[in-house]
Amino acid sequence: MRQNDTTARIAHVFRGTFVHSTPRDAVEILESSVLGVDDEGKIAFIEKDEQLVSLSKIWGFETSDVKQLGQYEFLMPGMVDTHIHASQYSYTGTALDLPLLEWLNTYTFPVEAKYKDLDFANNVYTKVVRRTLKNGTTTACYFATIHTDASLLLGELTDKFGQRALVGKVCMDCNSAVPQYKESPAECKAETDRFIKELLKKEYPNVKPVVTPRFAPSCSASLLSELGEIANNNKLHIQSHISENKEEVELVKTLFPGCKSYTDVYLKHNLLTDRTVMAHGCHLTDEELEIFHETGSAISHCPNSNISICSGMLNVRNVLNHRVKLGLGTDVAGGYSPSMLDAMRRTLDTSKALTIQDPQHQTLTFEEVFRLATLGGSEALSLDEQIGNFVVGKDFDALRVNVCVPDGPIDLFSDESPKVILEKFLNLGDDRNITEVYVSGRQVVPFPDT
Repeated sequence: MRQNDTTARIAHVFRGTFVHSTPRDAVEILESSVLGVDDEGKIAFIEKDEQLVSLSKIWGFETSDVKQLGQYEFLMPGMVDTHIHASQYSYTGTALDLPLLEWLNTYTFPVEAKYKDLDFANNVYTKVVRRTLKNGTTTACYFATIHTDASLLLGELTDKFGQRALVGKVCMDCNSAVPQYKESPAECKAETDRFIKELLKKEYPNVKPVVTPRFAPSCSASLLSELGEIANNNKLHIQSHISENKEEVELVKTLFPGCKSYTDVYLKHNLLTDRTVMAHGCHLTDEELEIFHETGSAISHCPNSNISICSGMLNVRNVLNHRVKLGLGTDVAGGYSPSMLDAMRRTLDTSKALTIQDPQHQTLTFEEVFRLATLGGSEALSLDEQIGNFVVGKDFDALRVNVCVPDGPIDLFSDESPKVILEKFLNLGDDRNITEVYVSGRQVVPFPDT
């Protein structure tokens, strides 16, 4: 509990069951507890509920204002999507019949080229932000497109709806089958500078730019170097893709013959830092994982996409054994679902498939996957001092979950423990069970207009 001061006021007090992760425990369940959020959106206290009366005197709130959670309700931290292409949302659930490089040239680049039209961009970006928030994604690390103004619009919309976000203007200057969908290195540097400057000037409290080379095959060495310099000079996050499928890995070898590995390409261009998150990593070697550990760079595991376009299966256990930061991503639209609940389920499916192939493989537990979707995601984005679990002083990003909503997807039976209820939600639940969403203490779902 923080010491109260004369400036802090309590905005919300919840009483009931809270579920979160800690570095020590993949799942910690706090029953019969009370949690307070101050008017700056930070967690002021979390105590056993017998402290409620004394807390009300210390903090100056009325016990009648406490929000009582029901028997089948709990609060959990908001989920962190560490890799999602907002610009691909319009064709989510389709176009999953080609491998990565053909998929990009056939489906992705032609659609992303449309974002020069701001009306088109506004329609898609509004829908993806609303959809992900409804599904409990309080933090999203977004790829936009090469278009600066549309990328700024995505930042504006995430701020408007209250989602915490890293937003990236995509950078690519070569190897696009759509001639109009790439920039010269000079254009890319100038527009990236403009994007960063204008987004930071907005001073959105929870929306920040992320430097975004699409991936090594679509970027010249000179562009990669420029982007590494921009990111490091401005102390910005970096996002890209790495070792998604084997054909891509072989292509990188031919494009960058002076580099020892795919990882070495990014390392030599100063793009691996403790603020870097790289999607996929299905085919990284142990030596490459060591470099990730040494640099503090993170991996975004995107299992739906990895399977849907037949890229590979990431051995998450091996990544964790190398002490590499790892979060989960939906990777819309290579992944067909914008829900982080799906990302958790596919993570377990992939881990079990690896165990079928190798009985010595240590299968992930649902508790571990819950941590990856919350605290793990915050660590992967280097935001774990601010979000990820219920710790006093952190921002209150949270979901109110009711596993017993009318006509919901979950059936309950007598004497089911909170841990069983959590597992049922993770395996069976959907957006109907997520009745309220909070970001920095602000309730953002239900939406004000609904």
